[in-house]
Amino acid sequence: MNGLAMHLPILPVLLPLVAGIVLLVLRNAPLALQRGISLVATAALVPLAFALLATASDGTQLVYKLGNWEAPFGIVLVADRLAAWMLMATALVALFALLHALRGDDVKGRHFHVLYQLQLFGLNGAFLTGDLFNLFVFFEILLLASYGLLLHGGGRLRVKAGLHFVVINLIGSTLFLFAVGTLYGVNGTLNMADLAVRLARTVPENLALVETAGLLLFGVFALKAALLPLHLWLPAAYAHTSAPVAALFAIMTKVGAYSILRVTSLMFGADAGAVANLLADWLMPLALVTLVAGMLGAVAATALRQQIAYLVIASVGTLLAAFALDSVDGIAAGLYYLPHTTLAAAAIFLLADPIARARGERADRFEAGSAMPGAPVLGGLFFAAAIAMAGLPPLSGFLGKFMLLRAALESPWLAWLWSVVLVTGLIGVIALARSGSLLFYRTHSTSESLPAPHAADWLPAAGLLLFGLGMVIWAGPVSDYATATAAQLLHPQAYIDAVLGGRP
Repeated sequence: MNGLAMHLPILPVLLPLVAGIVLLVLRNAPLALQRGISLVATAALVPLAFALLATASDGTQLVYKLGNWEAPFGIVLVADRLAAWMLMATALVALFALLHALRGDDVKGRHFHVLYQLQLFGLNGAFLTGDLFNLFVFFEILLLASYGLLLHGGGRLRVKAGLHFVVINLIGSTLFLFAVGTLYGVNGTLNMADLAVRLARTVPENLALVETAGLLLFGVFALKAALLPLHLWLPAAYAHTSAPVAALFAIMTKVGAYSILRVTSLMFGADAGAVANLLADWLMPLALVTLVAGMLGAVAATALRQQIAYLVIASVGTLLAAFALDSVDGIAAGLYYLPHTTLAAAAIFLLADPIARARGERADRFEAGSAMPGAPVLGGLFFAAAIAMAGLPPLSGFLGKFMLLRAALESPWLAWLWSVVLVTGLIGVIALARSGSLLFYRTHSTSESLPAPHAADWLPAAGLLLFGLGMVIWAGPVSDYATATAAQLLHPQAYIDAVLGGRP
C-alpha cells in the first residue's frame, strides 16, 4: 500500500477542519473568497470518498494511527466498507446543499461556511473513528455546528425549534458520557475493537453494568436517529431551518442509525458472549412503530417541509427495520436504502425552497393558491422526488424496499414487517399525492406577482435525484457492495485484527 493510500482515512477529517479554521480567520474577507474556499473544500470530499470506496471495495480496512500510537492505547481512524459508504453519501449531499446555499442562504446569518465545514468535520469523524469516546467527541462537534446552522437566519419558529433541539441533545450527550464512563470503568478501554474482545469475556458480576451501558448507548443513538419515542425534536427542527441546512441534516439522522449498526455488529454481535444481541428484542418493534408514526405524521402535515421531516422519520424506521433483521440480506437492504433515502430527502428539501418562494405568501402550506411560475419544471421534479420518497418503481426506493421484503422471508417478523412496510408505503403515496395536488393543481387566478424560479434554484435538487437514478442504473454493483459490507459487518474479526494488529 502506497503512502497516499495509508493517509486517506485522515483526509476527509482534516480537510473540513482546516477549511473551517481558514474561513474563520478570513471571516471578514470578501464573500466570493469565502464561498470559493468552502465550495472547493466540500467538492474535494467527493473524490476522496470515491478513493476510499474503491480502496475498501476489496475488503481492505485502512487503519490510521494518530501519533503512530498502537491501538488500543492511541486514537485510530478506521476506513472500512461501511465508513466509506457513509462518507460517500455525506459528500454528495453536502456538495449539492452548499450549491443551493450559495444562492443567498449563506448570507442570512454569520459564519455559515465556518459552521458548515465544522459540521462536515464532525460527520466524517463520526463515521471514521474507531474509538467510542471520540465518537462522543465528533458527535459534540457536529451537534455544536448544527446548533448554529439550525438557527442561521433567525426567526421565532426557528429559534423555538433550535432551543428544543439543543436541550434534547444536551440530555443525550450527558447520557452518552454516562455510558462511556461505565464501559471504561468496567473494561479499561474505549477502543471499539478492544471493547469487542473484552465484552465477550464479561464476568457475571459486571453483566448488569455492561447491559445498562449498552442500553444507554442505544438510547443516545436512537435519539440522534429520531427513533420513536425520541423523535419529537425532529419535525420542527427540520421544517423551520433553511433548505440547505435541512438537506444536510438528512444525513445527520443517519449518524444515529450508523452508530446503532456499528456498535451492535461489532460490540454486541453474535460473538459477544453474555451480552450478545443485546438490542435484538428492542430494535425491530421500535423501528416498525417509528415507520408508522412517521407516515401518519406525513399524512397529517399542513406544510411541505413539515411533511418531508415526517418522511425522514419514516425512512429511519424502514432503515432500522432492515438492520434489525441482523442478516446479510437484511443489512444489505438497509445499506442500499440508506443513500437512496438520504439523497431523496435532501433533494425534496432543496426543492421545497423554490416551491415556497414561487407560491408567495402561502409558501409551502397545503392551501390552494395561484398558479406558480415554473410549475412544469418544479412539478416534474416534485413528482420524481415523491416517487423516490414513496418507494415506487422505477426508482431506487422501490429496489431498497423490495430487498428488505425479500430479506424478511425467513424472519419471525415476516408478517409484521410486510404488513407495516406495504401499508405505510400506500399511506406515503396518498400523502404525497395530496401534497402535489394542492401545490400544483388546485390553483386559482390572482393578480399577485410571483417570482419565477431560476435554473440554479432547482438544479442542485435535480443533481441529487440524478444520483438516485444512478443507483437504479448501477443497481447490481451497488447492491453487491452493500451485500459485501453487510457480510463484513457480521464477521467483525477482520476489523478487530486490523485495528489491534492481530494481538490478543
